[in-house]
Amino acid sequence: MRTSRARQANGAGDTKGGEPPAGGGRQWARADATRRALLNAALEVFADRGYADAGIAEIVERSGISVGSLYHHYGGKAGLYVALWEDLSAEQEASAAQAVSAARRESAARGDREPDPIALFIAGARAYLRVCWERREAARLFHGGEGPSGSSLMRRSRAQHWIAQNTKLLRGSAGGDPASRAEQVLSLVLTTVIGEAGREIATAEDEDEATEIIEEVCRILIRLAR
Repeated sequence: MRTSRARQANGAGDTKGGEPPAGGGRQWARADATRRALLNAALEVFADRGYADAGIAEIVERSGISVGSLYHHYGGKAGLYVALWEDLSAEQEASAAQAVSAARRESAARGDREPDPIALFIAGARAYLRVCWERREAARLFHGGEGPSGSSLMRRSRAQHWIAQNTKLLRGSAGGDPASRAEQVLSLVLTTVIGEAGREIATAEDEDEATEIIEEVCRILIRLAR
């Protein structure tokens, strides 16, 4: 408690001149490297064995990190799975958001009164699908449907979030009003198409095939959305 109060007195992080405490940066770097090594090893083992057959001992061996550190950072195998899921989901969402923002700026630069909602949606979808290829090992793991107890609920919650986001994006300037049933169903259909396309892209033979699928899916999405 004394440390907490001292931090409040000196500002967030208890730093001087905006610099981290001596040695703090190195400690954070080591902890981050430990977490990354564990996640990389877990992804390899999950991909090779499947979640159910993956063993903590093999993850520890491949990572070179102690079993104590694994439990300290992630609590066990389920925690590793969830962390990998959140890592991939965050990258997909960030990539899609950046693409939508870029499309908005391009629209403004052209002098459009307002951006085309479908163009924004397609920009985000393309970016999301590109991450499915770039992070295909992780994407294949989660598209397989295997995972710890509660993972299906986690995926369903994530899907509902994406559907809500896409509904708002597709409605454009009307996004502040309640969506009609037809708009909700359209967003559900489009989001489902993207999700299934991500599965195919993650298992593509090479980047050319993945790109071909992405572009064909985007053409289909445009036809459905209009």
